[in-house]
Amino acid sequence: MTLPDPSPVRVVAAVVEDGDKVLVTERPNGTHLAGHWEFPGGKCEDGETPEEALRRELGEELDVEAIVGEELFRTEHRYPDRLLELRFYRCTLVGTPRPQQGQGVRWVARADLRTLRFPPADQAFIEQLAVGLKTRPTA
Repeated sequence: MTLPDPSPVRVVAAVVEDGDKVLVTERPNGTHLAGHWEFPGGKCEDGETPEEALRRELGEELDVEAIVGEELFRTEHRYPDRLLELRFYRCTLVGTPRPQQGQGVRWVARADLRTLRFPPADQAFIEQLAVGLKTRPTA
């Protein structure tokens, strides 16, 4: 029996807001957790900072440039075959998101986030966002 690699897979996700709505993407068929909604982003490559990874992933997935802001939330989640270290960052997109990998794209009101199926690793952040986590700096 092969044990999972003990080192976490580093994953970054973009929180892109438009008023009370946030941008989410649907994992395409044939991928791990296909049909689940998620915040756009992906795995950090070796030697890549989280910010670099997020800019690269958003370019590959949505054909946009990204301005990466502050880290909003960090969590770890163990799946049967891996441990994820997941970081969510506020991002501003330069350009209009155009899916490049067959994924669905939607703007969803925070209050409606719980109606979508998200991966287990995202659940703690979804709960925070849905109940009004302040993601904008206060004056």
